[in-house]
Amino acid sequence: MREFVVEADGGSRGNPGPAGYGAVVSDAATGETLAEAAEFIGVATNNVAEYRGLLAGLRAARELDPEARVHVRMDSKLVVEQMSGRWKIKHPAMKPLAAEAATVFPPGQVTYEWIPRERNTHADRLANEAMDAGSRGEPWSPTTSRAALDTPRATPAAPLPEGPPGDATAGAARVRAAMAPRPGAAAPGGTGPAGTARGRGAEDASGGDASGEGPLAERGAADTHGGRAAGPSGDGTSGDGTSGAAPTGRASGRRPAEHAAAEDDRAAGASGEGPAVGTGDGAGAGTSAVSRPATDTPARDAGTDADGPGGALAADADRRAAQAVATPSSGWAPADMGAPATFVLLRHGETPLTPQKRFSGSGGSDPSLSGIGREQAERTAAALARRGTVQAVVASPLARTRETAGIVAARLGLDVTVEDGLRETDFGAWEGLTFGEVRERYPEDLDAWLASPDAEPTGGGESFAATAARVAQARDKLLAEYRGRTVLLVTHVTPVKTLIRLALGAPPEALFRMELSAASLSAVAYYADGNASVRLFNDTSHLRPSY
Repeated sequence: MREFVVEADGGSRGNPGPAGYGAVVSDAATGETLAEAAEFIGVATNNVAEYRGLLAGLRAARELDPEARVHVRMDSKLVVEQMSGRWKIKHPAMKPLAAEAATVFPPGQVTYEWIPRERNTHADRLANEAMDAGSRGEPWSPTTSRAALDTPRATPAAPLPEGPPGDATAGAARVRAAMAPRPGAAAPGGTGPAGTARGRGAEDASGGDASGEGPLAERGAADTHGGRAAGPSGDGTSGDGTSGAAPTGRASGRRPAEHAAAEDDRAAGASGEGPAVGTGDGAGAGTSAVSRPATDTPARDAGTDADGPGGALAADADRRAAQAVATPSSGWAPADMGAPATFVLLRHGETPLTPQKRFSGSGGSDPSLSGIGREQAERTAAALARRGTVQAVVASPLARTRETAGIVAARLGLDVTVEDGLRETDFGAWEGLTFGEVRERYPEDLDAWLASPDAEPTGGGESFAATAARVAQARDKLLAEYRGRTVLLVTHVTPVKTLIRLALGAPPEALFRMELSAASLSAVAYYADGNASVRLFNDTSHLRPSY
């Protein structure tokens, strides 16, 4: 069976305004251009033009081979999500176009993928050529088109990777293995290209600058550090991306503002103003009792000890790998592995136990959100709707996370899937107690718990090591299920910190050095080569009043 790639685009200079579309069909195996289509369609919106481009591309592919499998690639997240069935179609002008597009090929024969606009240049140039021709009162002509000449030949579509990406330890091991000299080979004289390690901007990550509430010297209580929201927040677009006034259209091949906000690559910086000592849904009051020495030995991968046999070689490989990731490449480009799976990590909103700094895990009273917590969830929902990148919502089974997820998902027009592996640690007999109360009643157990990730809370609770194993298993399951997509995980402090720690390859004691506020956002992108990139941590900017 033949396989085609259809790339389509559309634009409007005014939105609505003079509009046109472009589409190109290429052979998935060779990248050869097989057909082009473009047309000036008069006055229309960007979205209508994009749908018209999709229709033209599908029809051109069907003329070539009605039995072929077709992979559609567009930089319109709205069209991709609606045609994939994940977003509802509410706009009356787009419903018939989408319905018609769904009938060109039999169900299951067409798949859809969102791509950044810089990877959709051929169709973009065709659309602009059509609009330019329309402005002159002429039809678009393939004989005068330069779109194919100005666009590099497409590379064959790479097969999807098998199995979910691993954590930072596995990714670092792959980098070292790839960069280590082969037996008998001369040692490299320079850093060379970046290999398989990447440091790149998120393609679909939750955007916005990260913010923090400053360092804390105490260990984060169960549901503690809840930043309170005040004041109104702006409305965002609905889950289908159709609400709100349409902004300016396309000019000179550039995307309109509505898509720049929702679809552009976003690299969100890390947050915080200093080191924080905090743990998850965990403890609260005594500062001096939970402080940890600053000289803890960092964890090392097996075989990388610089003092052991071959240590110098491994250490040099580590240094070169780090330099390759940190230094922008010039003249070299890593292999394109497609969009990463991006987990946007949302800690649930406040509960009545949060301001009291009480242990609140999976074995306690399972509290619901407080009024403040519900307001925080509403503000988070509005912020995520404005960003427009979340494609699925997954929540821990506990009441506070399911309630938070429900508020956000309703705003985004999505359903909530429950994943048991995202639940909070079971704190045993400490559930409902403050840190000071635990120190008074169970001092030896608390000291052991602070000293080792394998220690369990009093009464048969869950160790941090057990929590990490459970969370990692849930991570791998979700990565396999949501490959290449952006997913909101609504969970708790310990799971969020654990995912961050694993992505960074940090030791277990790193849990005590992170602050995580109620209703805060973090983000991690996972690549097909096993590497992970932390894009955001403890962002609470969406909870602040807007003036």
